[in-house]
Parts: sequence; C-alpha cells; structure tokens
Amino acid sequence: MAKVELKKPIVEEIAAAVKDAQSVVLVDYRGLTVEQDTQLRKQLREAGITYKVYKNTMMNFAFKGTDCEALLPYLEGPSAVAISTEDATAPARVLCKFAKTADALEVKGGMVEGIAYDAKGIGEIAKIPSREELLSKLLGSIQSPITNFARVMNQLAEKGGASESEVPAKEEAAPVEEAPAEAEAAPAEEAPAEAPAE
Repeated sequence: MAKVELKKPIVEEIAAAVKDAQSVVLVDYRGLTVEQDTQLRKQLREAGITYKVYKNTMMNFAFKGTDCEALLPYLEGPSAVAISTEDATAPARVLCKFAKTADALEVKGGMVEGIAYDAKGIGEIAKIPSREELLSKLLGSIQSPITNFARVMNQLAEKGGASESEVPAKEEAAPVEEAPAEAEAAPAEEAPAEAPAE
C-alpha cells in the first residue's frame, strides 16, 4: 500500500504534464554519455520542452484515458519523455536533430496534436519548420512586394530628370488645345457687330 501511495504523485505529475501537451515524444536514451545527455537536456530546455526519465509502469498508468494511450506499445526498455505545451513540432525537431549526432539516442514514437506516430512519422514531423521560422518566411513574403515597390519608387526619384521632362510635354499640349477654342469664339462676337452696319 505504501508503494502505491509513493507512485501516485509521480503518475499524477505525468498525467498533468501530458494533459495539455501539444506533443509528447518517447525516446530510448541508453548509451548516451553524460556530456551528451547534458547537452540534450540543455537544447530541450531552451526550446521550452520538458524532458524527464520515468519508469514505464508510471507512464503506462498516466497515459491511460488520454491521447497518449496510443503510445503504450512504445513503453519498452528505458524511456524518457519530451513534452511540449506550446510548439507541437519542437520535441520531434530537437530530438531527431540531436539523434543525428548521437547514434545512441533512439526515437521510439510520439503523439502530436492528438495523433500517434511511429519513429518514422516523428522523423517526418521533425522536418516541419518551427512556428517562428514559418512566421519569418510569411513576413518575408509579405515584405518582399513592399520592398520592391519602395526600390522602384526610389529609382524613379533618383531619375528625377526623366519624370520632369514628361511634365512640360503635358503642359504644352494644353494651350494648343485651347487656342482653337478662342479662335472660334472671336468670329462669333464679330458676326453680330457687322449685321447692324448693313
């Protein structure tokens, strides 16, 4: 009975962590050196990811009745769990990138936004850019037309001589059009003056 009471807070801690998680990724960390483990934890922490080693039995109890229940088949051998409540792709991205330099780290599977994936699926999710990268690209694509427009306007302003030469041409055209109208008005005024003279 005492053992069950000791396990309960740990199970509740895991359950609370995965409750609002955007993603949960399970890894086998066997074979990592202390230096590699320290570096991995640092990278995960900087990305806002919770990373802990739990016993499989504890995670088994905590995952039941949640979206993470689909991860129960992956709870074999030593397991560590990476949890993110903000960026759904961050755990997969950080872990898969780290696994390329540390062969001992093995991604088992994970849950992203309520959907379970195997190691291959998590590898594909790892290729998705971060939210910040996507926003940066979007902002860049929005700014590009504005920047190009500003560049063209600047070039036109620098070539002020070309635009000024066009303006007088338009101004000269106006008097030429008005001249015939004045010429037509003059004979109309003279006609009534000649009529009474006869």
